[in-house]
Amino acid sequence: MRAAPYLVGAIAGHLADARFGDPRRGHPVALFGAAASRLERRMWRDDRGAGAAYTALAVGAVAGGAALAARAVRRSPAASAGLTAAAVFTVLGGTSLTREARTIGRSLADGDLTAARERLPHLCGRDPSGLDEQQVARAVVESVAENTADAVVNALVWGALAGAPGLLAFRAVNTLDAMVGHRSARYRRFGWASARLDDVAGWPGARLTALLTVAAADSPARAWRVWRRDGSAHPSPNAGQAESAFAGALGVRLGGTLRYGERVEHRPVLGAELPPVAVPDIERACRLSRRVGVLALAATLAGRAVLAGRRRG
Repeated sequence: MRAAPYLVGAIAGHLADARFGDPRRGHPVALFGAAASRLERRMWRDDRGAGAAYTALAVGAVAGGAALAARAVRRSPAASAGLTAAAVFTVLGGTSLTREARTIGRSLADGDLTAARERLPHLCGRDPSGLDEQQVARAVVESVAENTADAVVNALVWGALAGAPGLLAFRAVNTLDAMVGHRSARYRRFGWASARLDDVAGWPGARLTALLTVAAADSPARAWRVWRRDGSAHPSPNAGQAESAFAGALGVRLGGTLRYGERVEHRPVLGAELPPVAVPDIERACRLSRRVGVLALAATLAGRAVLAGRRRG
C-alpha cells in the first residue's frame, strides 16, 4: 500500500512529539529561523517584490530539499517512513504548546502573576506588562487555540497532501510569518508575501481545526453555534476559526483588546454571551487541544489513504 510508509511515519512522529516535545537546543525550526534571519539581512528592502523573492527562496529551499530527500528514499518503505516520522516530529508543536500553557497556568494558580507575565512571551507576542490574571489566562487560551491549528492540524493537513515536503514547507511558511509577517514599519511591505502565503496555507487546517474542536467539545452544539456566528469576525481569516470554536467548546468569552508592544488591536469578542476566561480554563484548553490533535492525526491519515487509493485507481 503506497500510503503505508506515510501512515506509519506520521503515527511514529506524533508519538515522539507526545513523548518528548520540542528539543531545547538545536531544533531544526530554530536553525531554519536563524538561516532565514541571515537571508533577511541580505535581502531586506522596503518593497513587496523583495519580500516575495525572500519568501520564495526560503520556502523553496526547504520544500526542494525535502522533495529531494523523499525522492531518494521512495523505493524503501522503511526509509520513507523514517523520513516522514522525522518530518512530523520536527514540525509538530502540540506538546510544547500545552507544556508552556500549563507552566503559565501553574504560576497563576499559585498567585505568581509576575512569573506568569515573564513566561507569556514564550507562548505569544503580546505585551504582558499590563495584563492582570484574567487577561493572562485569556491570552494563554487564545494562543492554545490558534497554535493548535498552526502547530498541529495545519502541519498534518499538508503532510497528508504532500508528504514530508508539505510538512516542512508549511512549517517554513508559518515560521516566516512569525518572523516578518507582522504589521511593523519594517515588515509592512517586506513581510506582505510571507503573511499572505501563511493565510493561504493555513486556510484548510483552520477550518478542520474548528470542525474537530466541535467534535471534541463537551457541548458540540454550543461550539458549532459560536464558531459559525463569530469565526469570520476575527481580523485574521484563519485564527478566528479556531479561537471561536474553542470559545464555544470551553464555554468562555475570547477576543477584545490586545497589545503587541506599541501596537494596540481591538478585536471582536468571540462568544460574547459566555463568561470570561478563568485560570482553570487553561488546563481545559490544553486537554481540548490534545484531543483535537489526535482527531487531526486520524482525519489526515484517512485522507492520505483515500488520496493514495484514488491515485492507484
